[in-house]
Amino acid sequence: MRRLLLCLALLLPAGIAAAQHNHAGRGTPEAFTATPAFGPDGTLWLVRTEGSRVVVVRSSDLGRTFTAPVPVTPEPLNLDWGPDARARIAVDSRGVAIVTFAIFQDKNFNGRAFHARSTDNGASFTQPRPLTADTTSQRFETVAIDPAGRVFTAWLDKRNGAAARKAGKPYPGAALAYAWSDDEGARFSDTEVALDNTCECCRLGVAFAGPGRPAVIFRNIFPGSVRDHAVVTFRDPATPGPLTRVSTDNWKIDACPHHGPSLAIAPDGSQHAAWFTDGSARKGLFYARAESDGAAFGPPRPLGTPDRQPARPYLLSAGPALHLVWKEFDGDKVAVRWQVSTDSGRSWSPATTVADTGDASDHPLLVARDDRVYLSWLTKNEGYRLIALGGAS
Repeated sequence: MRRLLLCLALLLPAGIAAAQHNHAGRGTPEAFTATPAFGPDGTLWLVRTEGSRVVVVRSSDLGRTFTAPVPVTPEPLNLDWGPDARARIAVDSRGVAIVTFAIFQDKNFNGRAFHARSTDNGASFTQPRPLTADTTSQRFETVAIDPAGRVFTAWLDKRNGAAARKAGKPYPGAALAYAWSDDEGARFSDTEVALDNTCECCRLGVAFAGPGRPAVIFRNIFPGSVRDHAVVTFRDPATPGPLTRVSTDNWKIDACPHHGPSLAIAPDGSQHAAWFTDGSARKGLFYARAESDGAAFGPPRPLGTPDRQPARPYLLSAGPALHLVWKEFDGDKVAVRWQVSTDSGRSWSPATTVADTGDASDHPLLVARDDRVYLSWLTKNEGYRLIALGGAS
């Protein structure tokens, strides 16, 4: 647990991490995140959570300058400020932007997920609407656009747990829920549950195995309250496939790790996962590869320098390359480390530092324009940075 606390301390001001671990804050923490997406014309879109508001800014010069913030939330809200929570954005081939975010409904950290969109190049956003009519709890929503242009959203949902408890039945964790939109995010289908008994407090990762075939990585609750990672790859838009365990780490914990995984799918169909664990079988940050969806993942490869608390991994497949970043802390600065693979994850370049900071920072994220990949990173000291990986922008 001490290792987990150290890792979380890298992410946000101390008050936020402490409040999440205690599930009771002395004050009201503030969200501090920035999530990127490129539009079809090369414009960089950035959705930011600033205290109690969600705003979007755009840049036509790779993050050097930005437009004035455009509000997504018309009034202040109690945004989900958890270490793994963030507003999300996806931009389709016509330049329509879809934003999702979650708020806290009560002091028990029950959430409500919303969506809004812009059809006028970011000049305005529609009034946010709930992703689902159910009001029990939704958190850690994510949104992505599949190769055919359909909008997919998934989140962690507690409706089945509430129903089970009302019936006097045990129900650990939450459920992996999802919905689709065929009209560029204007409306979403009725909610479906892909899987019950997932960990309720870690971010999801989404990649696509093809049109209508999302793959979702999440922290699952296995028997004995073991919280290890798993992947579900859809056979078609309405049919989630079987659960594939990423690794048997045996992290037995009746608490919230607040440290979710990342997933990428290469052009050859291989799946790539990166995650954090504090299990009895292994501890730290790891990467593993599966030849195809449904195939077993290979042996976990440790990432980073163990005594520097490696944390917050992010994977992205772009063109012929796989990119992987994470954070490390040397006692003075937080650094983003980067590796790249050009043979579908069979071998990787040596890890190099691509950015660092001496104060609080958001998770490192990756975003691609064509086949060029960039590190997207928001820090307290330096502000927002978009850094080209593998060459000058």
